[in-house]
Amino acid sequence: MKYITGFAEGFMNLFQTGADSFIDWMGSIVPLVLMLLVAMNTIIAMLGEERVTKLAKISSKNVVTRYMVLPFISAFMLGNPMSFTMARFLPEFYKPSYYASQAQFCHTSNGVFPHINPGELFVWMGIAQGIEKLGLNTMDLAVRYLLVGLVRNFIGGWITDYTTAFVCKQQGITLSKKASSVVE
Repeated sequence: MKYITGFAEGFMNLFQTGADSFIDWMGSIVPLVLMLLVAMNTIIAMLGEERVTKLAKISSKNVVTRYMVLPFISAFMLGNPMSFTMARFLPEFYKPSYYASQAQFCHTSNGVFPHINPGELFVWMGIAQGIEKLGLNTMDLAVRYLLVGLVRNFIGGWITDYTTAFVCKQQGITLSKKASSVVE
């Protein structure tokens, strides 16, 4: 009976710990994320969706802007998963590479901009908790992670261009490298 009681107490403690974490987040990170989302939607509304769309099309013409600038801006303004929708303005050939760069960026920016990927804040918060226990500044790590992520995500997108070219050649497929002039 002692083992059953111990198991039941441990099982309930698991849920109590989860509930305590949830309440802690409701008083700290959830309002922050909500305010960041409101701010980003306000900026998009003030700029106009047409200007944001135009920025995406212009960014698609250069490898640096396509895999470093556009993923940063779209993740910052739209968050995950909406930031992936900016690929619709890219030529078909570059869509896999943009996706690769964007998917990685949504993770590497979470420490500085938690509104980008709030669904996976638990990863960053776990790392940050360890850094805080060491007495170190979590923002230093967050900024370094963001900067390294920008470079690494750019390289990942660019390498995916070569992978896409290889697969297209192997499969005998030709994907357009020209952006559509029609705004969808």
